[in-house]
Amino acid sequence: MRVISGKYRGLVLSEFKGMEIRPTADRVKESLFNILSFQVAGARVLDLFCGSGNLGIECLSRGAGFVHFNDISRGSIAVLNKNLARLRGEKYSVTVGDWSQCLNTLRGGFDLIFIDPPYADDCGIYALRSVAEKTLLNSGGVAVYERDRAFSGGIEGLDKFDERKYGKTYLTFFRPSGE
Repeated sequence: MRVISGKYRGLVLSEFKGMEIRPTADRVKESLFNILSFQVAGARVLDLFCGSGNLGIECLSRGAGFVHFNDISRGSIAVLNKNLARLRGEKYSVTVGDWSQCLNTLRGGFDLIFIDPPYADDCGIYALRSVAEKTLLNSGGVAVYERDRAFSGGIEGLDKFDERKYGKTYLTFFRPSGE
């Protein structure tokens, strides 16, 4: 895993050992940030299931104004903190806890929200519903849901506007309803 672009371009990130962890692949991340290229600079970002911080750190490298990282795993947060220690002068915060606890304590809206839970768990759908209910996605903002199958159904308060498939990975893009 590496930072693809921006001021930390080429920085190799610490990552997990083992098969139970699935960071976003570099080629998927590169495609994702090509799609989001005009959304990142100055953005307020939430990396909800952050793992090693791969997506949020890419945002900081590309000029995001602030990133909030959250994960339930203390092991993930340890790897994240190791990666964040290599950055200088960035604005971010880190919480350790369940996604629902995190969403219940956040104040203010976000311009970008990454929801990348374990593929075997459908909690990403519940997280999207909570983001919509709490109006955590700013007007003009984008929420990205990553999983191993296409998204079906709907989320009240959010409109699905795009979906891309990269190998076994699906990226589904949402914006506030009516935009």
